[in-house]
Amino acid sequence: MIAIDSSSWIAFFSDAEPSGEDTALVESALADHQACLPPVVLTELLSDPKLPKSLAGMFIELPLLEPTVGYWERAGRMRAKLIAERRRARLADSLIAQTCIDHGVRLITRDDDFLHFSRLGRLRLALSP
Repeated sequence: MIAIDSSSWIAFFSDAEPSGEDTALVESALADHQACLPPVVLTELLSDPKLPKSLAGMFIELPLLEPTVGYWERAGRMRAKLIAERRRARLADSLIAQTCIDHGVRLITRDDDFLHFSRLGRLRLALSP
């Protein structure tokens, strides 16, 4: 399994966004039935009022990485660690990163902020944004 961040989904389905290594990985993950979603990513994607129903249905059908016992505490501690190091640690990104860490899955993203989670946390990225 491999988790996919909103930034890579948006690029994958957008004609305006440039394609890249992340969009090739999204295509491969879908073809191999390996794509999964952290709950926060599903929420972000479904928050778009212009999201076509067909895409919403596809996102809902993907496996969801549910929070595990102690998730909220671990996410808070990891975020505090990053903030103490003066690193950007948005709440949604912290929750996405912790979900991936807990499930031992890599994350496909084009968001540079996740680099902090891979350097100071244990997040494994599919590629460097």
